[in-house]
Amino acid sequence: MKISLVTASLVLSAFSGVQAYEDICSPFNEIYADGTELCEVMWNGAFEVVDDEDKGYSFWFFDSDNNPNDEVSRTLFGESTTVDECHLNFYHKEIPSPEGEGMSECHPWKDNSCCHNDTVGSVDTINESYGEGFEWDRCGPMSQACERFFVMEACFYECEPNAGLYRKYNDSQKGVDLDFNEWQLEKMPIKKTFCNAWYTACYNDYFCGKGNFWDCEAHYKTNLKKEQEAAANAQDENKGLTIGLSVAGVIAFFGLFASFFLVYREKRGVPVFAPEAGGVDNAVSS
Repeated sequence: MKISLVTASLVLSAFSGVQAYEDICSPFNEIYADGTELCEVMWNGAFEVVDDEDKGYSFWFFDSDNNPNDEVSRTLFGESTTVDECHLNFYHKEIPSPEGEGMSECHPWKDNSCCHNDTVGSVDTINESYGEGFEWDRCGPMSQACERFFVMEACFYECEPNAGLYRKYNDSQKGVDLDFNEWQLEKMPIKKTFCNAWYTACYNDYFCGKGNFWDCEAHYKTNLKKEQEAAANAQDENKGLTIGLSVAGVIAFFGLFASFFLVYREKRGVPVFAPEAGGVDNAVSS
């Protein structure tokens, strides 16, 4: 029992000061000044908030037969603009296509989408799709209203065909720019009203760091490494303690055995340390 208690205390001490996000969480209203800052900072410049609603894309809409973002692209790039390629490359399709009525979570894009339904099948699937450190609720559960905006943004990024028009790097930069990737957006214009509504919904919810999603993920990796190192050190210390206790136990056992053996010999009249025959008489006569 003593060993198990020591083990528990070592493990607890190893993790007590190392937590992935709890030490850098703050309310949205302390991180961001307004909705514009939220949309532009959180995604590291992927979006640019615009006052002119006609020149800003919508993260969400309700008429799947009429995606308002198509009209925005025609306004910005010309009336003949038609998006027939997804451009982004991670979980995205190569070309937009229907997903059908079974697409419930990101339903606005069911008739024309750059995402597969199984990629965005549920809130948990969307939140966990990119692995540990990329979840939006890293500072604890969010209010339903706040979380819904993260779902809308995720559906927009994964499914919206027009998003690929704002890919940060073009194919000519491949092999030249070390930061080249095919998934990153830059300065895609977004309606200010939507970002303000997002800010209002999440006003009292918590997010990490200074509000940059990628910085938070980097912090997660750093702290995860510290946690793993602390756990390994605790395990090594516990192993050393266990060995030390085992050695002490063996020594104590042999000491106890030796004591019983000496007493046993004494009682039998043949003590281990008896003087040699005549030793006492010789000592007296001399």
